[in-house]
Amino acid sequence: MNRFLVSLAVLAVGLPLFAQEVPEGEKLPPVPKADPKSELIPLLADKSLYFEKKPDKTRRVLVETDVCLREGPLEVFLTKKSTKEHEAILRCAMDSRFIHSALEAAGAKIGTPVQFVNPKTMEDEFKAPTGQTIKVSVCYNLKGKTLTHPAQDWVSNIKTKKTMTEDWVFAGGRLVQNPDDPKAVPFYSANNGSVLGLSNDFDSMLDLPVQVSKDDAFLIYRANTEKIPPVTSKVWLILEPEAEKK
Repeated sequence: MNRFLVSLAVLAVGLPLFAQEVPEGEKLPPVPKADPKSELIPLLADKSLYFEKKPDKTRRVLVETDVCLREGPLEVFLTKKSTKEHEAILRCAMDSRFIHSALEAAGAKIGTPVQFVNPKTMEDEFKAPTGQTIKVSVCYNLKGKTLTHPAQDWVSNIKTKKTMTEDWVFAGGRLVQNPDDPKAVPFYSANNGSVLGLSNDFDSMLDLPVQVSKDDAFLIYRANTEKIPPVTSKVWLILEPEAEKK
């Protein structure tokens, strides 16, 4: 019994020491502006979503998020809180349709979600998601500095070991009607957790215009751990519709 009590005492002393080794999450930096003359418009009462109107008339959407994962294979880049945190780098608490609406207001054109089956023949047929390209970047604090860079820097290709190069497109996701209550507000599919996807999913609001399976054995992206701030760090996710090529 005495040995048991001694073991408990040692464990009790060691636990606080172990807890102190876990890095604290970084605080949220000020809302980033692309231009000092930009106008920032808060879209939600808690100021977790902003619309930026730049002097050149282009617009950006800024979303408050936090880091929920720093290592391992990825299926999603940004997820909704309490959904897919086990396979996403960032999460946000807001309803994803707010982000969707903000992107539309910023001028982004919706495309089509990924297709896996030909609706006419019901045979397997892959069609990549389409939509306007959205440039995605992250702004965060790390060791006393505020850093801003492409979101792709946090993702590496498992096969090539290189940083991800693909851009996201505004596929739009889906509105799903409740069959038991036709008058109910349709469910927005991205709220399942696939807000910014890293594997093809017809629920994703932003998806990759290349073929990437959701099967764990075929996932090709993983977290670039050394470049990602500690878990719980606050991050501004910046979404900017890319000008269409003429």
